[in-house]
Amino acid sequence: MNKHVTHDRGQEPRQGTADARRMRADARRNRDLILRAASDVFVDHGSDAPLEEIAERAGVGIATLYRRFPDRRALQIAVALDVLTRNAHEARQALAEEPDAFRALVRYMHRALELRIAAVIPALMEQIPMEDAEMLQVREAASQPIQEMIARAQAEGTLRPDVAFGDIGLLIVRLSRPLPGPIPRAMNDRLAHRHLDLLIDGLRADQHRFVTPLPGPAISLANLRAMPAMPSEPGDDGEQVSPDDVSGRPSHQE
Repeated sequence: MNKHVTHDRGQEPRQGTADARRMRADARRNRDLILRAASDVFVDHGSDAPLEEIAERAGVGIATLYRRFPDRRALQIAVALDVLTRNAHEARQALAEEPDAFRALVRYMHRALELRIAAVIPALMEQIPMEDAEMLQVREAASQPIQEMIARAQAEGTLRPDVAFGDIGLLIVRLSRPLPGPIPRAMNDRLAHRHLDLLIDGLRADQHRFVTPLPGPAISLANLRAMPAMPSEPGDDGEQVSPDDVSGRPSHQE
């Protein structure tokens, strides 16, 4: 009489599924680590910074980096899309969770500083496709809730009526540039948030104090999009900054 050995047919597939999930989770984690590290390295050392330094800062091997991103250009595009997508998420979250539009705007501006979006995008602008359909989509996803915050806050009487979309984005661009001199990164970041809080008081509408009318043009989102990229500072090293770039605006290279 033959004895048949029975196997638990469900065990092997279940184990295989668990292993596959772990591998996918590890791959996602490594990708996120690489993108965060690349974002910082490109800001600190430029778009041509060694990829080996990015891998080292991410805590992965260079082979892992190349498995995820076959060349420098692919990594740069992924970094830009990642920071733009996270920026859009922060804007939507702020609008959905804060009790009023002005608080949502304040929260968003601080989050944008933490993401370093206004430093990351200018560092990559010459290397990535500025008008790529996917870039345009994520930029629009961020612009819409920011415009809604501004309109709501002005309707609620908490934001100065003469503040335009461009004022918000360009404030963040100015505060995102590292201060000159040997100031540690952590101190620079803390000062940026401190200075943002000082500027936020200038954004508030207040019937009980005299408010100096704002000089110069009120730049709308449409105005920003009609402008070409422009030098970040007169006489600087030629780094280009798009004025749309709290919502980001990139271009291509290897």
